[in-house]
Amino acid sequence: MTDETRTHEAHGAEGRTPSDFTDDGGQAPEFSRPDFLPADEAASSHDGRPRDDGWSQLGEPPGQGRWGQAGQQGGIGQSGESGWGDPSGRARQDTAVFAAPAGPPPPPSQAFGMGPGWAPPPGAFGSVVAAPRRGPRTGTLVALAVVIALLASTLGSVGTYLLTRPSVSGRDPSFSLGKAPSGTNSRPPDSIAGVAAKVLPSVVSLAVDGGTSASTGSGFLIKGGYVVTNNHVVAAAAPGGEIQIQFNNRKSTAARIVGRDPESDLAVVKPDETFGAPEISLGNSDNVVVGDPVVAIGSPLGLVGTVTSGIVSSLNRPVQAGEENSSDTTWLSAIQTDAAINPGNSGGPLVNANGEVIGVNSAIATLGRSAGGQSGSIGLGFAIPVNHARRIAEELVTTGVAKKSRIGITIDQSYQGAGVRIDSEVKQGTRPIEPNGPADKAGLKPGDIILEVNGTVVQDSTELIALIRNKAPGEKLVLKFQRGGQEKTATVIVGAAAVQPTPQPS
Repeated sequence: MTDETRTHEAHGAEGRTPSDFTDDGGQAPEFSRPDFLPADEAASSHDGRPRDDGWSQLGEPPGQGRWGQAGQQGGIGQSGESGWGDPSGRARQDTAVFAAPAGPPPPPSQAFGMGPGWAPPPGAFGSVVAAPRRGPRTGTLVALAVVIALLASTLGSVGTYLLTRPSVSGRDPSFSLGKAPSGTNSRPPDSIAGVAAKVLPSVVSLAVDGGTSASTGSGFLIKGGYVVTNNHVVAAAAPGGEIQIQFNNRKSTAARIVGRDPESDLAVVKPDETFGAPEISLGNSDNVVVGDPVVAIGSPLGLVGTVTSGIVSSLNRPVQAGEENSSDTTWLSAIQTDAAINPGNSGGPLVNANGEVIGVNSAIATLGRSAGGQSGSIGLGFAIPVNHARRIAEELVTTGVAKKSRIGITIDQSYQGAGVRIDSEVKQGTRPIEPNGPADKAGLKPGDIILEVNGTVVQDSTELIALIRNKAPGEKLVLKFQRGGQEKTATVIVGAAAVQPTPQPS
């Protein structure tokens, strides 16, 4: 074994074997832990009989008998002729030569197993007593305890992490966000939610089928169970189409046209049933100022009961809808708003913070009809002032037609200067100033340039027409005009155009 301590040196030898020398007295020394014998076995004495352990295969020494006989003769000679050298077969003088002890020779210093029955020769070293086993020292026990404590702490931490870490899938069976906070859905009446709750029951959605064309839009219920909407919403049903009205409670009914006015883009229809829906409150558009909060309600793109909000962006905004000089051309002196208005909102109400109608949503500005243009809301929506809609609705319900406001002039469309100039000559048989008409009675002449209407500077013909048509027949207009380089004023009483035949209500 590598941990043995050697106590004897070879006599005159260059090297030594583990057990092939004797002490000074001629006796083989007794070791407590021989190199080739396990500590828990004792060597047995040799009985002189041939052994089948491999050692008998070494043969006899030259010139002598068995290994045991040489021991009886007293020692091995130094010359190599009368003695046995190192059993390992090394050349002479490799190691010291000693007198052979009684019994078989010891194994070579670097012996290897020679078969299944190989073992060190018994009796070569005498009995071997196992060293007493000692317990671990106190320092070792303390270190072991510290290691165990650290290991237990580490394992506990790892176990806690494994039990509490989020799973790879992200799912946690114990995950909870808790209950929703308590609250109420009641809102102040003047809030957007409060206004919407008040107005929504009076707003309806219209679906029109004209056979070859169809349209959708919005409307609102007024006194008498009538519904106000836009003319362009129901125009497809005028020849005999069908109109279906859906109320806020999702109940539907058929409706018929009572009257429509293409010039103001207003119409009145009568549903067969109202299902108890309340009528809406009408406000006063003359009291509206820029910046007032407003709410638009309708069915954009068929989305019934949509609510959007904004402010009044401008007043008396001149808007021309439809093709000029056609029967369906509309000039509006409109309320402009940034509340989102989209196709399908037409005919729906624009209401103030009190839930009162101040306008009828009718038109929007777009970026163009090209493929890259935006056809939806860009924050430029226009509504017919409710005071104008009130008058038209009353006339349509009472007579089926609406009066058209006029002052009896023809406009020079080629004029490019400030204001609007009255034609100076007859065109296509029409005189510039209608004889005995409102303008003629007020003293206006052909070629006069109208600069202002009721203090509002007039920029173009569209604005002048919109301002006039927004007034009811009989109302007064104060005009500032220029004639021969001099500014003058005149008061014109708005008149009514001759009634033109219109399609009969269905």
